[in-house]
Amino acid sequence: MARAGTRAQRVAERRQQILDAARGIAEADGWTAVTSRRLADAIGYTQPVLYGHFPGGKTEIMRTVALAGFAELAAATQAAMAGKTGPQAVAAVADVYLDFAATHPSLYEAMFQLPIDARFAQDDAETELRSGFNALGAALGTDDDGTATELLWSALHGMSLLERAGRMRPEHRPNRIAELAARFAN
Repeated sequence: MARAGTRAQRVAERRQQILDAARGIAEADGWTAVTSRRLADAIGYTQPVLYGHFPGGKTEIMRTVALAGFAELAAATQAAMAGKTGPQAVAAVADVYLDFAATHPSLYEAMFQLPIDARFAQDDAETELRSGFNALGAALGTDDDGTATELLWSALHGMSLLERAGRMRPEHRPNRIAELAARFAN
C-alpha cells in the first residue's frame, strides 16, 4: 500500500512541476511561449510524459493553472475582507483584485481571457470558480441572483485591463475604488 501512495505522490509532484513550469514560462514570456517541448525541457521529462499527465495538452494545463489562480484570488479576497462590511469590504476586495491582476498578468490572462471553457458565474462551475465568484459576492452583502456580483466583477475586470494598458491614471486608483465601493456596497 505504501508503494501505491509513493507512486501517487510522485505523479502529483510531477503534475505540480509541470504546472509550475508552465506558469513560470507564461509569466516570463507569455502563454504563446508555453509549448510541450519547452515544458519538457524545463522539467527534464519527455513530451509524452506531459501528455500522460495532461492528455488535453496545453489547454488542460492552462485550465488547471487558471483554476489554481481562481482559488488564490478567492483566498486573497476573503482575507482582505476580514470582518469588513459595506464600502470597506468592496474597497478591500477591489484593491486585492486589481493588485492580483497587475501582479500576475499571465495567470490573470489564463483565468479570464484564454479559452479554458470556464463559466465563472454558473451554478455548475468548478469549486474554484464558484469560490471566486462567491468571494466577490460576499463583499456586496446580499445579491440574490448574482447580477450585482457579475457587475462588480465586470467593473473590476475592465479596470484591470485598462490599468494594464496604461489607459487609467495610476494616482486615481484609490478614487476609482472608493467610487466603486460607494456604488456597490449595500
